[in-house]
Amino acid sequence: MSVKKDYLNFKTSRRFAPLFGTQFLGAFNDNVFKTALFVMISFYGLGGNDWLPASQMLNLGALLFILPYFLFSALSGQLSNRFDKAVLARWVKVLEIVVMAVAAYGFYIQSAPLLLFCLFCMGTQSTLFGPLKYAILPDYLNDKELIMGNSLIESGTFIAILLGQILGTSLAGVPPHIVGTVVLLVAVGGTVTSLFMPSVPAKAPDTKIEPNIIKGTMDLMRETVAQKSVFTAIIGISWFWFVGSVYTTQLPTFTQIHLGGNDNVFNLMLALFSVGIAVGSVLCAKLSHERLRLGLVTVGTVSLTVSGLLLVWLTHGRQFAELNGIGWFLSQAYAYPVMLVMTAIGFFGGFFSVPLYTWLQTASSETFRAHAVAANNIINGIFMVTAAVLSAVLLMLFDSITLLYLIVAIGNIPLTVYLARREPGFILKKKP
Repeated sequence: MSVKKDYLNFKTSRRFAPLFGTQFLGAFNDNVFKTALFVMISFYGLGGNDWLPASQMLNLGALLFILPYFLFSALSGQLSNRFDKAVLARWVKVLEIVVMAVAAYGFYIQSAPLLLFCLFCMGTQSTLFGPLKYAILPDYLNDKELIMGNSLIESGTFIAILLGQILGTSLAGVPPHIVGTVVLLVAVGGTVTSLFMPSVPAKAPDTKIEPNIIKGTMDLMRETVAQKSVFTAIIGISWFWFVGSVYTTQLPTFTQIHLGGNDNVFNLMLALFSVGIAVGSVLCAKLSHERLRLGLVTVGTVSLTVSGLLLVWLTHGRQFAELNGIGWFLSQAYAYPVMLVMTAIGFFGGFFSVPLYTWLQTASSETFRAHAVAANNIINGIFMVTAAVLSAVLLMLFDSITLLYLIVAIGNIPLTVYLARREPGFILKKKP
């Protein structure tokens, strides 16, 4: 199959586009639903205070969404190996329709407990789809196309997250039945795109489905740690999610305290970060020239350090008591350097992550690839929970978001050293 420059050709796109559309709509719907629910709880009194305070409901919701990654990732890897991944994708998307139909009813009756249960189910559905989407890419794309395919999945996911958050925030103030109708229609759209995904024969149809969740997860982690390249790639990817989690979770408060901006300024910062990741992911693929170049990961981590330090330097010492709109923010001289640096953090995050995802796929055997992605999801979750705990402790002790951002920026350095010691390709130009 020929590839023109770095772009996927027409024949390839007919195989790749349905997967891209299914993943895009899934990530979009997750964030429309989750954001609308959280904004309704925070600003519109959904659930009241008779059941749980709003802040505790938000913490519970965040936990319920990420909990399935710990519980069901091993199972999702087993299912992806045992069955045709395209057929499995369709059943997962049908599950999304069912969950969103229940959620639509939950919005209609304004039931916070039911909607939080649906959030857990959506997390489960995303967990089942996660290993599938990355494990199937090498079946749809050849080695030269794989890096570009990963960059498009990565960039599309973050754009979908951004658009979903924006739409979810907007929908939170409209009649609840409209929110339910929107998420249900998006779920139907994702199911339709999955129908066009070409079938892929099961890699290991005799794979045992382990009913014991704890045993299955421990066995998976032992197998993964034993494979040096796979585990190294996972640690790198998990650090990417650690960094992204710290920046985005604290971004609303950072915008208020250190930029003096309201929710519109926050949306601008979030958009710059997300677009930066999307552009960086695609440019990384183009610079790779159809080859896996782990050296670009080092470029990404070093540049993330520089960008993170610049953000701290630009904002440290700035404290605002009043919130101002986007017009006021854009009239300030410091706004443009901050916007540039925030974009750069996202941009070099894309450089950092795309080669690692490609390496994870190519370093795994066909029969272990889905398991490797499942293990990656588990460790990603551990890193993100660790980021939340570390952030909470540091903010409690020092009450300084810029100090937290400083620690994260400096943390890229030992991570780079660790990766280079595990794999010399992070220093060399390309992995042979």
